[in-house]
Amino acid sequence: MKKLSARRRHPLAAVVVLFIALAACAGLYTAFAPADKAQADETAQSLAIEEGKKLYAVGCASCHGTGGQGTSDGPSLVGVGAAAVDFQVGTGRMPAQQPGAQVPRKKVIYSQAEIDQLAAYIASLGAGPSIPTREEYSPEGADIAKGGELFRTNCAQCHNFTGKGGALSKGKYAPTLEGVDPKHIYEAMQTGPQNMPSFPDTTLTEKNKQDIIAYLDAVNSDKTVEPGGLSLGGLGPVSEGLFAWVFGLGGLIAVAVWVAARTAKAKKS
Repeated sequence: MKKLSARRRHPLAAVVVLFIALAACAGLYTAFAPADKAQADETAQSLAIEEGKKLYAVGCASCHGTGGQGTSDGPSLVGVGAAAVDFQVGTGRMPAQQPGAQVPRKKVIYSQAEIDQLAAYIASLGAGPSIPTREEYSPEGADIAKGGELFRTNCAQCHNFTGKGGALSKGKYAPTLEGVDPKHIYEAMQTGPQNMPSFPDTTLTEKNKQDIIAYLDAVNSDKTVEPGGLSLGGLGPVSEGLFAWVFGLGGLIAVAVWVAARTAKAKKS
């Protein structure tokens, strides 16, 4: 009986064994699960790049070269990044209908999924700005007054002080920013499309970009109040000066003619 008692297991032994087994399972999951997830993400990215390469060969290679190296008809896309693709293709500017001083905005012909695939392929050619997340370009909580100050300092020379756009030299122009998706405004500041300079985070921080987007939304939304009355298109001194010359000076001339006619009639009487 004493031998049997000595060999009998302690009541807590089973609990200890169970804890050891659970710990071993947790360790195995920690070791292998992240690797499986990373491998799945890598596979999905590879598939996106492959599909993007096919789309690129059909719609882009004739101008930008088979490997994105550029040709006489289109610049190199190596290093432009996914954000440039999302902006250019997502606003319909690319593929371009025809060469010219500036490629206009037009109807988008690719779905967002296809745009993401094209962006993945172009990003694989060289590092560049990535597509921003909603948190990065959302104007919620931004400083509108600071955004107006930054916009007038850095952007109004071309886009006008309310973002209505304006003419540049040699057939080029700064497009209107009214109704433009905040994501595309953010990407334009990141990448500097066409005639626009780029504003990386070292020049305009993420917060600065959000402030500018909030300002544009405030001055161009349907709820915007015009305290000064007729805005004349918000085009600044050009439209206001034209209005003054045509209607103001025209009215003065009309009054002068009327006074002269009345004076001549009075003298004859």
